[in-house]
Amino acid sequence: MKDRIRECFKEKYGYDEGVSFYFAPGRVNLIGEHTDYNGGHVFPCALSIGTYAAAAKRDDDRLRFFSMNFADRGIFESSVKDLSYSEEAGWTNYPRGVMWAFEGRGLKIPCGLDIVIYGNIPNGSGLSSSASLEVLTGFMLRDLFGFDVDNKELALIGQYSENKYNGMNCGIMDQFASAMGKKDNAIFLDTATLEYEYAPVVLDGMKIVVTNSKVKHSLVDSAYNERRSSCEKALSELQSVLPIKTLGDLSEEEFEKNKDLIKDKDRQKKAKHAVYENQRTIKAYNALKSGDIVLFGKLMNESHVSLRDDYDVSCKEIDVLVSEAWKVEGVMGSRITGGGFGGCTVSIVKDGAVEEFKARLAKAYKEQFDMEPEFYVVSVGDGPGKL
Repeated sequence: MKDRIRECFKEKYGYDEGVSFYFAPGRVNLIGEHTDYNGGHVFPCALSIGTYAAAAKRDDDRLRFFSMNFADRGIFESSVKDLSYSEEAGWTNYPRGVMWAFEGRGLKIPCGLDIVIYGNIPNGSGLSSSASLEVLTGFMLRDLFGFDVDNKELALIGQYSENKYNGMNCGIMDQFASAMGKKDNAIFLDTATLEYEYAPVVLDGMKIVVTNSKVKHSLVDSAYNERRSSCEKALSELQSVLPIKTLGDLSEEEFEKNKDLIKDKDRQKKAKHAVYENQRTIKAYNALKSGDIVLFGKLMNESHVSLRDDYDVSCKEIDVLVSEAWKVEGVMGSRITGGGFGGCTVSIVKDGAVEEFKARLAKAYKEQFDMEPEFYVVSVGDGPGKL
């Protein structure tokens, strides 16, 4: 991979002296969806797929970006003196947004850079290609310019840039999972406090299989932000009586006792998902710690039903992939993962059932949508690093 990126760097910029190489992972969330901006828990893990960069300092203020994934778009040029958002900048708004956020914290970028990017996360799949690129950029800036920021702060900078620069009101999970990933471990993260624990992902005789529906979503569009504002409104209605800071503070029983404070039925369903999903995630963490994969899988299935029926972020293509997975003996659990409106499912599948799982889902998907899903048997990887 490093040689491929080096070759591309030399071809585009005419040199390969003084070039540094970096990687930051994508993530899959095992359970805990749409809880991260509701003060709840999430349970993601970093993947061994992600985003790579080659970068070298320049002796002027020019920024040059090239993506091997969007080769037809050519080299995009700008300057460290002008990091304002621009539609024409396309994908480079993600790394430029991180640079803008660094500068906003007084971490001035002293010179321009030549950068080549390559990602092997499917674009729009819900495996956090944007967060991976943000963490990658932050890690690269820290290494090249010696900035004093730790990995947790890189996650917060990435989230801030996506919220304030790219207009996507995401929670902290994606950037945190990429920045703080640890091989063979999932991260049990309390998004209200950023306290976290690593939990070994011990799946003897089983695999994590990610299935890409190839239905692309754009999370910056209104649907995600609408759900966030529904939950904020529901929270303020509950706070008229309850001394809570977030929906994640409530147990299922407390929610049921007080749900009629939320005046709108649809808003009530959205808040119910946030509360119940948080409790499911806590139970799932304890199940994994005690080696109860049967319970873990059951909670994954319940999570999907809630995301489909209460939070309304699934779609017919994803529902077919999940319902077909549930029919395969040897599938412990399967659910939509990521923000929703397309993207991927995540399933825990016994080794002996993986081929049947793929065949069954591919057949049903082809019959109903005339499309072929992609399957990734993934391993749990480390956070960002220099290659």
